[in-house]
Amino acid sequence: MNDSVVSVSPETPLIEVLRVFVDEGIHGAPVVDRDETLLGVITTSDLLRATRDEHERSETKIDYFRDLVEFSGPDWGTNLEDFQDRLGQRTAGEVMTPTAATVAPDEPVANVARRMREGGIHRVWVEKGGRICGVISAFDLLAVVEEMDGT
Repeated sequence: MNDSVVSVSPETPLIEVLRVFVDEGIHGAPVVDRDETLLGVITTSDLLRATRDEHERSETKIDYFRDLVEFSGPDWGTNLEDFQDRLGQRTAGEVMTPTAATVAPDEPVANVARRMREGGIHRVWVEKGGRICGVISAFDLLAVVEEMDGT
C-alpha cells in the first residue's frame, strides 16, 4: 500500500487535475469533499473521455494531429482556445466515476488482486474509519509477486 494519497475536490478544474497527475506521476485520484469523504474517483480514462466529449461538441472539427493533414502547419486558431476554455470549465465532480473500489487496511492481498482483476480496475483505495489512508495499484501487486519470487 502506498500511504501517500493525492486527492482532489469535486470543484477542481480538469486542467488542474491533469497538472496534479503529471506533477505527481499518478493516473488516478480519489475525489473527496471538505470532510474527506470519498465521493468517487477520477482517472486518466475519465480525462480522456471528457476531452473526447468536448471535442465532439465543438462546432468545427480540428485535426490535432498535423501529420494527418497534408502540408498542415501549427494553425490552431481560436477554435483551440474555445476548446481549452470549455475543457477548463469542466470539473472533477462532473467527469469522475461516482463509485470507487475500497478495501480495509487488513484485506488479504489475494482478495485485493481478485477484486481488481474481476472489476477491471487498476487501483483500490484503502479506507479506514471512513477516510482514505492509502492506495494499492496494480504495480504494487506486481511488486508483491516479485518479492515472492525472491529475486
